[in-house]
Amino acid sequence: MIAVLLSASAAGAGPSRVRDWTPLDPENLLVIDTTKGRILVAMSPDLAPKAVERVKLLAREHVYDGLLFHRVIEGFVDQTGNPNNHDGGVSSHPDLAPEFVARLEPGRFSPVRFASDSQQGFVGAVPVEAVSAAEAGRSADGKLRLWGAYCPGVAGMGRQDDPGSANSEIFFMRDSSRRLDRDYTVWGKVVVGLDSVRAMAVGEPPAEPDRMIKVTVASDLTAGDRPKVEIMEAKSPAFQKLIGQARTAKGADFTVCDLDLPVRTRP
Repeated sequence: MIAVLLSASAAGAGPSRVRDWTPLDPENLLVIDTTKGRILVAMSPDLAPKAVERVKLLAREHVYDGLLFHRVIEGFVDQTGNPNNHDGGVSSHPDLAPEFVARLEPGRFSPVRFASDSQQGFVGAVPVEAVSAAEAGRSADGKLRLWGAYCPGVAGMGRQDDPGSANSEIFFMRDSSRRLDRDYTVWGKVVVGLDSVRAMAVGEPPAEPDRMIKVTVASDLTAGDRPKVEIMEAKSPAFQKLIGQARTAKGADFTVCDLDLPVRTRP
């Protein structure tokens, strides 16, 4: 796995590298302070506008503050966000319709892998899979059909058996599980704190569960407290070099889950 954080020397690169980096929008950056450390999630309204709207609403209503990671499975997921701290708990708001697949202008997609039957790449910070270039070329409106790829750090909406039952429950991937693709709404990606995700106490429920202490939309923090996070552009020469290294290391087994867009924080 390509490291999420670049070395300090790369983070301090000069002006010639500025074009490789893009600041994350604080209105779509979720700050989760947990008993295992801080997690920053880049939210993706491009993929799931209603889910992102709901997560921000519940954060601003303080519904998430203090909730337990009530179901944590090693090598799979950290699950939280139910007000009763058990599966099936919901907020006072209506359930959400599925947002399993999105249609976007092709320019919003940054490809890293091509195959005869699909493409893989990124929309913002989120790894995605898309229809093949040939199928995309047959699109009547010119838009690309794509969906979130459940790679490590991806954030999804939990639900019951009904695909339209997502409400407040959220989960974070400890590792890849692509069987979840197009079955659970992807709303974001952990860009800082995957080590914290993987450090949560395991169990269904854990004997001593961890919790989300406070959940905040970054734009609601004061300027001094707000994380200032930049992500490497997926189409930049610097990231193209990292793609080449991952291809060389993995060979035919290379997938988008073998990559992370590097992130750096500014003082």
